[in-house]
Amino acid sequence: MSLSKSLRLLPAVLLTISAAAAQPLPVRGIHLTAPKPDEMPLATRFISEALPKEGVNVLVLEFNYRFQSARRPEVVDADALSREQVSQLVEACRKAGVKLIPGINLLGHQSWAKTTFGLLRAHPEFDETPGKYPDNQGIYCRSYCPRHPEVHAVVFDLIDELMEWTGADTFQGGMDEVFLLGEDDCPRCKGANKAEIFAAEVKAVRDHLAERGQTLWIWGDRLLDGTTTGIGKWEASLNGTAPAITMIPKDVVINDWHYESAHPTAAHFALIGFPVISAPWRKASVALRELDLIRAVQSGASPAVAQRALGLLQTTWVGFGAFAQAYFREGTPPAQAVEGAQCFRSLFEELRRSGATR
Repeated sequence: MSLSKSLRLLPAVLLTISAAAAQPLPVRGIHLTAPKPDEMPLATRFISEALPKEGVNVLVLEFNYRFQSARRPEVVDADALSREQVSQLVEACRKAGVKLIPGINLLGHQSWAKTTFGLLRAHPEFDETPGKYPDNQGIYCRSYCPRHPEVHAVVFDLIDELMEWTGADTFQGGMDEVFLLGEDDCPRCKGANKAEIFAAEVKAVRDHLAERGQTLWIWGDRLLDGTTTGIGKWEASLNGTAPAITMIPKDVVINDWHYESAHPTAAHFALIGFPVISAPWRKASVALRELDLIRAVQSGASPAVAQRALGLLQTTWVGFGAFAQAYFREGTPPAQAVEGAQCFRSLFEELRRSGATR
């Protein structure tokens, strides 16, 4: 079903909802990058004090390659956490009544600026564009080639180890903003259908987790058509991956991020069968509108669709320490951290006020 068709099917009642009709939301989460080792006291304090106070019940913690992997030590990046430090985070979440979901941003986001991250630094043979873009100039982020015959042995070792360390039953696999995919520079991907490549990687990770009774969450932007929706190339796709939405298992949980406008795409994902979580960032007005839209699906759709509207996931993107400082109003965190913390406070104040944290 196309996005435009699914939205036409929404009755008018789904576009407005009163606060009085609010129901509890299964997921009231926050996404943070894993703290640096010297941020551990601040991180455990934030988990122990701030999360219960605000009504957070899920913490998605993006580790990437910043944990001291014993199975794949060659990929470990700087400021990696030891197993003991990860255990401290796990214990803080347990005491706070918060579900911890660890994450590694897979497929894309294998570099930032001039820095290539651990996987491709240690295994340049996995690069989707081998030998191109010196110093990562002219690209957003590098990608690994999901068709390389040895890449999953490494990636799955990392996933399994992180899941073992945290004792988690859910994994956040990222896969957002993947711009280098199915490139002509890749001997395995040249000429291949990009939606099929993307879907195959989602399914490979999902199937690996499912064999262990675990669930996959991913960001949803590559599954939206940026032209049809008018959303563009960042929060949706202009590089041919959108048809993958018909090719991946419906038990993959979509983290539907929109930061500048509250696009009604959560309803689209729920209508075609995916569990969905809306994910705002810095703008409280956008976050509150996304909450309205999730509530609308939850309270106005058929039971089958309504149960797929799981809740919200506040994103941060400034580092754990900076965000926690902004939340506690300590130090001199950057402006984006202050904006994100204000949005977080506003969103969770409304969740508590309306009874959605019951």
